[in-house]
Amino acid sequence: MPIEMRLSRIIISEINENQVVFLKEVDGDRQFPILIGIFEAQSIDRRVKNIQRPRPMTHDLVVNAIESLGGEIDSVMISDLKEHTYFAVIRVRRDGELIEIDSRPSDAIAIAVTMDPPLPIYINEDILDDAISGA
Repeated sequence: MPIEMRLSRIIISEINENQVVFLKEVDGDRQFPILIGIFEAQSIDRRVKNIQRPRPMTHDLVVNAIESLGGEIDSVMISDLKEHTYFAVIRVRRDGELIEIDSRPSDAIAIAVTMDPPLPIYINEDILDDAISGA
C-alpha cells in the first residue's frame, strides 16, 4: 500500500558527490533518505525557496510538456528497488486514464515540488519498511 510522504529536508554538500533529501511520512514519523545528484538537489532547493529563474529549467520543461499535451500530473511514487537503485514514476491523468512515466526518484521529487501546490509523493510501504530496517 502506498504511503504518502512529503519533503522534509535537503542536505547539500559541496564536498560530496551525492546529496540527500529526506521524505517524512505525512501521517506518521517514518523518514526516508535518498541520495541524489547535485543538479536535482539544487533544483529542489530552488523550488522550496521559491527562487524564480528567467527561463524554464528541465523540471519546468517536463511539467510544461505534459500539460501542453493535455495531461495533468497527479502524483509521484517511489515504486521499486532493484540492485540498490530506487525507481519512481510520475503519474499523469489524461483523458480519464492514469499513465505512469518512468522516472528517477530525484526527478520525480523535483517535479512534485515544482507544482503549486506540491504534488503528493508516495512510496510503496515495503520499500519504506526495507529502508528503515536497513535491508
